[in-house]
This record gives sequence, structure tokens and C-alpha cells, in this order.
Amino acid sequence: MAVTLADVAAVCRLSMSTVSRALSHPERVNARTRSRVERIARELGYVRHEVTRSQVSRRTAIIGLIVPDIANPFFSVMTKAVQDRAWKKGYSVMLADTDERAADEPDRARVLAEQADGLILASPRADDGRLREIARSSPVAFANREIARSSPVVFANREVDGAAGVVIDEYAGMNEAVQYLVSLGHRSICYLSGPGRSWSDQRRREAIGAACRAHGAELTELGPFEPQIQAGMRAADVIRFRGATAAIAYDDMIALGLIARLAERRVKVGREISVIGIDCGPLSEAAHPMLTTVHLPGAELGALAVDLLLDRLDPAAAGREPPRVRLESRLVIRGSTGLRVP
Repeated sequence: MAVTLADVAAVCRLSMSTVSRALSHPERVNARTRSRVERIARELGYVRHEVTRSQVSRRTAIIGLIVPDIANPFFSVMTKAVQDRAWKKGYSVMLADTDERAADEPDRARVLAEQADGLILASPRADDGRLREIARSSPVAFANREIARSSPVVFANREVDGAAGVVIDEYAGMNEAVQYLVSLGHRSICYLSGPGRSWSDQRRREAIGAACRAHGAELTELGPFEPQIQAGMRAADVIRFRGATAAIAYDDMIALGLIARLAERRVKVGREISVIGIDCGPLSEAAHPMLTTVHLPGAELGALAVDLLLDRLDPAAAGREPPRVRLESRLVIRGSTGLRVP
């Protein structure tokens, strides 16, 4: 079995990006590290595939990943899955966090594209026009000179015309959530919407609205809210004022904040008001009562995004239609929902 860059990195106890630089661009690594990497590579029998002048691409064994907020549990889970799958495929991951600033995404993509073989953009907030520009393959600067190297892009949880991507089909999960609340006797449902720039929020609003119309429930929308616990705490008093007996939050973080503030107000969640989150992240089971939530397969999303990107890096993929993959969502029932009390 051929020795890979990952094998050399493991023995050296260095990142693959450092080993890659030591072997491909030794001037960028200090002499001691370079000498050690070269020696271990020789001992292991590692054969580096040289890039000839006739080739149109140059590999760095790095994947660039851009997320809106790494502190959000959904993106933390997804990022770990991206790193795990990339490492097993012989790649390192370079991460950029835009802190929910859509305007920063093009700059982050440009910088990462100069160093990475390809990019994964997770739930990007920029408009479709900007994202199509990012997805358009073009030569990038590398080692202070222009070479013909394109960086393929895969979008995770965002549909962009003409671009490869993997998305979560949330309609089934949203319909399950509304149907379940109606079966418990709830006819007045409140949706706490997420960031206005969020593509997922738009899809969730549409799905919840359609489900409420189909099942005879009245829907009230509040927001937009940032995906933070504090946002849910601010929304709690408004929901009680509106008279809703059930609430669906844009994500678990907002739902957890809602539960916390209702508990302060001595409102019994699951009895006096039902609460549903969206994500099914690790914190959803830490709430009291535990949070009923729509499960989104974030880990699978990240792993598949890596697979799609590596497929796009294969020269044989040139000219193929960019692949699209859909994952399913589902309702996970716990203690934060219950029968409507008259």
C-alpha cells in the first residue's frame, strides 16, 4: 500500500499542511522541520507526485471551510465531521468563521482559495449573486504568481444554481412538528424566525406556514432573531402576550433560551406551553424538560460535503453536472411538548 501524506504527517506529529509545505515549498518551513519531514518521508518510502508544467492544477491537500458561527452547536458538529472525513481522505481543513457577516464571505473565500484545493461554504448568508461568483472557477494567486488552478466549491445547506451542494430537506421535519402540535390540541402556533439573511430560515418559514394551513392551525411569526440563547429569552414574554400555546424556534439555541425564561416566569413548559427546536444538537437533552426538536443531520451533511468536493477535484469530473444531494429531517419527541391545557 502506498504511503500517503497523512502517514508522513502522523509519524512526524505535524499537520498535513505543514508536511505538504515542507515537501512542496521548503522555503516556507524552518530548516529543522524541513529536514525532519524529508528524512521521515524517505524512510517511509513516500513518493510525492510532482506537478508538471503541462498540468492545470496544483494540490495542497487542504480543504477550506467557511461557517457563519463556529460557536453554534450545529456548525461545531458539522465542522468536526468535515475534519474527520477530510483527514481520512488525506486532507487537512482550514477554517474561517464569518461571525454571521455575509459581507465577509467573498473575502474569506478568496483568501482560502489561494491556499486550498477546494472550498466548502456552510449555510452562507450572502445573496445568490455573490455565491455564484464564489462558485465560478477561475485562476487564483499561489506563491505570489498566477497559475492555472481552480478551487471547486461545494455549498452545504444552501442551494445555488449551477453549483454542487448538499442540503437538508426540512419540509418533512417541519410538517411533522406542526402535525404533532395539532394532535396535542394546539391551534395557535408561534414561529420564532432566524436571521433574515438565512436561506434555511426562509425554507423553514415556508414549510411551517404550509403545514399550519394544511392542519388548520393559526401561525404567528416573530423575529428575526439571531441564533442565540439570549434571543429566545427576549421572545418569551412576547409569546405569552400573543396567547400562543406552542412555539417552534428557528434553532435549538433560541428554543433553549425560551425555555429558560419561561422557567423564570414559572411557566410549565410541556404543560402550559409547548416548545420545539430545530437541530437536535448536544444541548437539546440538557434542557429541563428535554427539548422536542427537529433532527438535522449535521454530521452527515459535513461528511457528504467533503465527498462531493473531492469528487469535484477529480479531473474526470470536468464537464459533469454539479451534483446535488438531499438529506432528510425528522421530529424527535421529548418532554418540552404536551397536551394543550384548556
